[in-house]
This record gives sequence, structure tokens and C-alpha cells, in this order.
Amino acid sequence: MGRGIGVHVSERIVAGIVDENRLVGKVSSFPADPAIADALVGLPAEVIAQQVAAAIRQLEGCKGIEYLGIGFPGIIRKNIIEDSPNLQQLKGSFMGVLLQDALGQDFKEVPIVCFNDADIVAAGLAASRNHLDRIVRVWTLGNGIGYGRYPHQEGVWEAGHTVVTLDPKEHFCGCGGTGHLEGIMGQRAMRLRFMDLEPEEVFEQAREGETRCVEFVKLWHRALAAGTATSIHLDGPGKFYIGGINARFVNLQLLSEYLNEMVKLTPLQGYSLEVVTGGEEIALIGAAVNASRWPHHAKV
Repeated sequence: MGRGIGVHVSERIVAGIVDENRLVGKVSSFPADPAIADALVGLPAEVIAQQVAAAIRQLEGCKGIEYLGIGFPGIIRKNIIEDSPNLQQLKGSFMGVLLQDALGQDFKEVPIVCFNDADIVAAGLAASRNHLDRIVRVWTLGNGIGYGRYPHQEGVWEAGHTVVTLDPKEHFCGCGGTGHLEGIMGQRAMRLRFMDLEPEEVFEQAREGETRCVEFVKLWHRALAAGTATSIHLDGPGKFYIGGINARFVNLQLLSEYLNEMVKLTPLQGYSLEVVTGGEEIALIGAAVNASRWPHHAKV
């Protein structure tokens, strides 16, 4: 695999050197305090590229690397961020070019490849569990709903916007669409639905038997089962990991029951589900893994 750098851009920027599917040395970040969750909101794309370059230069041994992989939220193709609901100022930015300019001559010959942030999590999980020879998919449950796939394939892959209901009242998705998975499961969507309760309070009251919350928790799990079943019917069975801040709410038994109702074709029943932790480290490894498997002659 060689030696490369992985970068994750989400609530903050984190960079690390990866060698043989393992992080080596200390990571660098902007801002340094992980408790600051909105430092990138509103920063122009050029400034974010410069901050990524600064984080990379802080890494010991960053010279002589063979590849550079970076994960961003949104729809990313050919190093262009076509849309990014969580960092809206990045929409339409030629991020590969901005990064090459920010990194300068020292990294002129290093291939730079940008990926969706959920895809690098899937690649990191595949690498850390020795599953690089099979399909791995991951749901990231947070303010939005991310969907990552390994091996990486070109495409949109915005499965968080999978339509899981035809009810016209389901209009809480951040993109404005009706019936979307994110409109049921996303943190923002849950707050809009329950104006009087935080998401953790909804699940707590469901455990205590409050009818409204019990019914929503069933809907929440059925929506995730529907999104997973759709992926299975399109891409085949395999391993599904579930991560993110709201993975703590997942009841695997309930989710499996709903999924078993939806996937009946025998060749498609070889799937499995697992809730995981480990955010930034897994993402950095995955960004580097994906970049290492990208054609190295493909330039920005």
C-alpha cells in the first residue's frame, strides 16, 4: 500500500499519516479542540483548502508520501464537490485544484483524490477488519444520514435520501424532499418532528412506554431497514456497519426483524449488521486506503 496521508473534513479538519492500513505518529487538526463543532461553517472553500494544507504540513514525515486521500461531506465526483448540504459554501468547488494550489510545489507530484466522507469510513472499516476483499457498507447516523460503500465506485450514492415512505406528511429532510430516510432518522429531522423533546428524550420515553415515542421508534427502525433492504436489492448482500452519534439508538434485534420482512429472495439473505464506534481514526485510514487504490496517474 505504501505511505500516504488521510484527511477527514467534517465538523473539523483532521489529518494523519497512514502506513500499511495503520495510523502512524500523531494526527493534526483544525481547530485543535474537538469540542468546537462549527469552525468550518461559512469558511470559503479556498480557506478550507488552505487549512487542510496547513494540517498536512504539521504532520511529521509528510514529505515523500505517495498519495493523499481526503473525505468531504456531499456529492463528490472527479475532485469536484457538486453539493454539500452540511458545508454549503463548498457547492461547486473544484476542491482538487484548490488543494493542489494550497499545498504547492512540495506536493506537486502527489495524487490528490477527494471522496465522500461516508465512503472513507466504509473503507476504514474494511481495512481495520481485514475485509478489503469484499463489499462493506456503512450508515452514519447524525444530523444527516450518510451512506458509505467500499470498494469505492463512481456515482452519487446519496442513500440517506432514499425514499422509504409515500406519506406526503414526511417532509422533514434537510434537502426538502418528501419521504426520505434522513427525514425520519436525521438529528435535525427528529428535532423538527418533536419540537418539545430532544432525540435522546424520545428514545428514553419510548423505553418507558410513551405511545407517541414508541410508534416513532418503530418507524425509525423500519426506515433504516427499508434503506438497507433497498441497498441489498440493488447491490447484493454483505456487511453493514452502523456508526455516528445516533448509532446508540439502534436496536439490532428490532432492525433485523424488520429487515427480514423486507428481504425474501434467498440469494440476498447473506447480510449482517453491526453497530460500531471509532470516528476520526477509521475515517483517516479509509481516506488513505481509497486513495492508495485509485489510479496514481490520475491527476487533479
